[in-house]
Amino acid sequence: MTVTTQKTIPASVAMLRVIESWGVDHIFGYPGGSFNSTMNALNIEKDRLKYIQIRHEQVGALAAAADAKLTGKIGVAFGSAGPGATNLLTGLYDAKEDHAPVLALIGQVPSKNMNYNYFQEFAENPMFSDVAVYNRLVMTPESLPYVVDKAIREAYKHNGVAVVVIPNDFGYVEIPDTPYSSSSPSDRKKVAGPVATDEEVDQFLAMVKDAKRPVIHVGRGIKDGGDKLVELSKKLQIPIVMTGLAKGLVPDSYEGNLGMANRAASKAADEIMAVSDLVIAIGADFPFANLIYRTHDFKFIQIDNDEAQFGRHHFLDFGIWSDATAFVEKVIARSETVTPTPFFKAAVADMANWQAYLDVLTNRDSDPLEFEPIYKEINRIAEDDAVFSIDVGDNIINSFRHLNLTPKNKWVISALFASMGSGVPGALAGQLSYPDRQVFNISGDGAFSMVMQDLITEKKYQLPIINIITSNAALNFIKSEQDDIPMDYSGIFIEDQDFAMIAQAMGIESITVRSSKELPAAFDKALEVTKAGRPFLIDAKITDKRSIPVEELELTIKDGKLTETISASYDASRPASKEYSVADFFAEYDGQSLKTLPELFEENGVEL
Repeated sequence: MTVTTQKTIPASVAMLRVIESWGVDHIFGYPGGSFNSTMNALNIEKDRLKYIQIRHEQVGALAAAADAKLTGKIGVAFGSAGPGATNLLTGLYDAKEDHAPVLALIGQVPSKNMNYNYFQEFAENPMFSDVAVYNRLVMTPESLPYVVDKAIREAYKHNGVAVVVIPNDFGYVEIPDTPYSSSSPSDRKKVAGPVATDEEVDQFLAMVKDAKRPVIHVGRGIKDGGDKLVELSKKLQIPIVMTGLAKGLVPDSYEGNLGMANRAASKAADEIMAVSDLVIAIGADFPFANLIYRTHDFKFIQIDNDEAQFGRHHFLDFGIWSDATAFVEKVIARSETVTPTPFFKAAVADMANWQAYLDVLTNRDSDPLEFEPIYKEINRIAEDDAVFSIDVGDNIINSFRHLNLTPKNKWVISALFASMGSGVPGALAGQLSYPDRQVFNISGDGAFSMVMQDLITEKKYQLPIINIITSNAALNFIKSEQDDIPMDYSGIFIEDQDFAMIAQAMGIESITVRSSKELPAAFDKALEVTKAGRPFLIDAKITDKRSIPVEELELTIKDGKLTETISASYDASRPASKEYSVADFFAEYDGQSLKTLPELFEENGVEL
């Protein structure tokens, strides 16, 4: 009689092999006693799955979210029971809000100690119920790899967060060494989206023909179709306004690309949106719609591949369920070329006037240092396919205005959740996922201070990240908000730090700059060090000046006349006797060269 003994494997190792089968090659986390069985497995699997030891679980979760946003593949992070688990939440909410597939592994006390008020034991699953699309406590060692495989599937299906809570003792248990993964080539094939009908396209074209001032508001749903959208914009004479996450998908160099609307905006985009009579939202999620879409009446067309999004931000005049690029291609095929219009010419002139203003600020010398020349140096040394992690705050506004991005670049922000401290984690993810690319972290001093301990992670793994800290000893984004509230500044000035010395104490080479003349040498040094495979930090001591808040411009059309004024809320603490003309407003920000939209409309013969 022959007895066959089935091969076994620790449950935690089986779980990690499932994760590996889905193409994951690194995982972020920080050890804890309740996660030791998985730490043991990570050591066993170290040749196939790289463990990245971050210094705070929030950084790990934000990095996993950034991984997913940059690559489209699932990001993975873990935390131990208790505080390790709670520290993950900020990064997991970032993933939820930006629709990024993330797997969170959560430690739990050994099963035999559960429900005994054991050290660091608490009911973890309820805490994750709002953030997760899949949220399970593993009930048996044998089910551990299965549950994780299911979690990954659900994260991909819903583009969200999957949470698996693992009693620590389960990971050590030997279970049958059988295939637990359901990953297959079918998981990675592209699926065609819905396509607009001929009738829908023809109705769309009829509405465009009836409009005097149409504008396209495009989001990241356009994906690789930016060139096609440019073709459509030219053919139908419709200017393009971008949502923030779509930056780079339509070339910045295209004359009809007006940039972003709202606060992190170009003047041209805000002005043209304010006078539009037809807004065409294509693959766009716009969380500031109540600020921009409610300023005046217009007809609204929405094109989206998710019909559940219809009417989310504005009531519909016409909704078209379609893939964004497929829709654009079909409109091109069924449309006639429109004769150049005065409105389109005025929009292009508005953007050209705005860009000339930005170019002056970028190229002028400043001592003390202002933020604009920093972007001149970033654009100078950045490679065509560089990866950018941009932290929350003024750097979002400044990067949208001054940073050159193309479809070749990868870039990541905490968009809808807007979590400060996302810059370093995003850069970690960018360098690990794209080891052969140049990676930048652009952070303000307030945001960087929240996570700067993880500079040591860059050092430990020799990640050649260029860290640029715009340091002005103020939470300047909030300071600007308080400018427009009748209050004194409160809580926005922070203690300055010598970030270059802090970096050096961690073994990271660094430099401090205080004037624009010092920038070229500093960035040349950053190139030299990172090309040698080491991280580098530039502590740029800048002023706390406010960049021009174009969202304060208000436009009204009455009796066939266009008027442009400044919002009454601007500089809310000013004396009642002080009033701003548009010219005064421009001059306050060295914008004497800027033209008003009424001027541009008149110059280009736009009839209202």
